[in-house]
Amino acid sequence: MTRAKKPDLLRDNELIYGRLLAIDEPHLIQRYNKALVAFGLEPTKLKSFQIDRTGFSPEVAEERGDYDYLDPNEVNRRFIILTPSQIDLPVVHTAFSNTSQLMFEFMSKNQRAIDALTIKDVIYGEIEDSVPKVSDIEDLLSINQVEFKVLSAEDVLGKAAELGKLVDRLKQEPDAWRDNAMLERMVDLAKVCGDIRENALVPDQVIFRHNAYWTSHFGGLYVFVDPDMTTVISDPAAPGFRRSRPWQVSYLSINDTDKVFRFLAGTGRLELPRASWIEASGYLEHRAEMVVRALLRDAEPNRNLTDVDKVWLQTWIHGHADLIASDGNFPFLNAAKREIAQFGHLKIEDVAPRQRFLVVRGRPDHPDAWLTNQLISDFVPQDFVSRYVFNKPGFYKDFDGFSDAWRSHVVDVLKTTYLKDKAAFRARLYGLTD
Repeated sequence: MTRAKKPDLLRDNELIYGRLLAIDEPHLIQRYNKALVAFGLEPTKLKSFQIDRTGFSPEVAEERGDYDYLDPNEVNRRFIILTPSQIDLPVVHTAFSNTSQLMFEFMSKNQRAIDALTIKDVIYGEIEDSVPKVSDIEDLLSINQVEFKVLSAEDVLGKAAELGKLVDRLKQEPDAWRDNAMLERMVDLAKVCGDIRENALVPDQVIFRHNAYWTSHFGGLYVFVDPDMTTVISDPAAPGFRRSRPWQVSYLSINDTDKVFRFLAGTGRLELPRASWIEASGYLEHRAEMVVRALLRDAEPNRNLTDVDKVWLQTWIHGHADLIASDGNFPFLNAAKREIAQFGHLKIEDVAPRQRFLVVRGRPDHPDAWLTNQLISDFVPQDFVSRYVFNKPGFYKDFDGFSDAWRSHVVDVLKTTYLKDKAAFRARLYGLTD
């Protein structure tokens, strides 16, 4: 799928394609091109570009006019590793939310091999799973694990494996040392691979579990995995929805707010509104401010919002009391804050389904906390900050539809809140420490 170039406003403020690694050394560009050619792609003519953890480059994508050049069918994702330092980079373009984690696990488990290989070579390959193309939900559910198919442009991997076999033969066959041709071959291979007894050149672990994730397929689809049941949350129009395996797979419409909430709460993925975290986090105050800003956007989409602050917003609220009351979310959040202050918690069963997601967050100690917060953000689109933190595909889609004035305002808010100290912001509002 070819994608349009994102607005420069996001790039200029490092809200898209930020923290990438600059590649401008000729030998690294040459190695990158060797990987592209191995994938059957034209080499880049760029003298400088940036890459993410997977080796994806927005500049190369724009040069090619194809943002999916490393993800041709949005499955079996390709990767290019030029340096071990890619492990610290984000993943900025992917069809699966867990691509970043899978790459991190692969690079962590095989750090020694990657360190040694990238001294002399480029590592490339595919994160291969059981399907070549996704046609319906069942194709997605058949992916239980992925295998990293790893290659290197100069075949250092293959040569290391060959040298290993020759070393074994030399040890096991009494007369092998008389084979001059074999010994010469070992010397040639060692010139490329070095001492394989010291340098681990072959990755130790290449198979990893494919657990809970979001995917861009079928307009956006979530898969949550529990011991006895896999739960799919998507648009019911997605091909394969409720078609098979009801004893193993539960299908929930993303349009059914009540059922989605009950699933997340029932499986322990939500932190319900209690004073223990609500009062210290400022979570309800943040949600209330986001609700008001969204109402302001809808009422006056072209207003210059450069000087908007909390005092100005409070004045705007008083001047638009009818609009605030008819929407209902701002009064609800104020009432929720009072109830929690008085009783220590909010009776969630008394809250209308459409407002429940305003007062909860992903349970921070649950392994699916980030994915849960992403799903919550789909039900609270007014909170563009949470959308940006957890749901960048959704945020960028929203951003494309904003007016110029609102785009500038959104960027200003993100720069003065989240971007000032991301870790501290996530810890305070969402209880996340990494």
